[in-house]
Amino acid sequence: MYPTAKRSTRYKARTVPCRGRFTLLILLLAAALAGNAQGKKLPAFQMVQANGQLFKAQQLPMGKPILLAYFSPGCDHCEKLVRQMRQRQAQLARLSVVLITYWPVKDVAAFVKQFSLQQFANFYVGTEGNTFFVRNYYHLEQLPFMALFTKNGDLVKQYHSEHEWNNLLQQIKNLK
Repeated sequence: MYPTAKRSTRYKARTVPCRGRFTLLILLLAAALAGNAQGKKLPAFQMVQANGQLFKAQQLPMGKPILLAYFSPGCDHCEKLVRQMRQRQAQLARLSVVLITYWPVKDVAAFVKQFSLQQFANFYVGTEGNTFFVRNYYHLEQLPFMALFTKNGDLVKQYHSEHEWNNLLQQIKNLK
């Protein structure tokens, strides 16, 4: 047997008071909820448009649903998505459509010209450059990516492929 030392009555083990435990629990819960809230609202992005102008999310028209699409000008799937958008422009007319990439402005300008996107007043096309804010916000690993938002900026649904186009169109019809 090991010798046991006599416990001093001078130092008692301290426990966290009940109030402290409750506060700690609330803080942990709030942190967990904040982590899950990311991606539920339209991110406060900014991008440089093909014309060189800085454009911020706050500049989008109020009261319109928003379709945010993250793309790459050199991506075949992204080009297919933009062709589908052009074909269905009548269905997208009541939305603000944001096309954002990380490619340089000159490539964005060429893309806008190639697909004649400047003719659509509700399309906002630009680059976030190497900030990768939107890309990191959604943890994107493949393109194209789309996110549909209500007129209040609340996320309706995310789409990770151009093959989900018909599902997206149905969600747009259901938006009020």
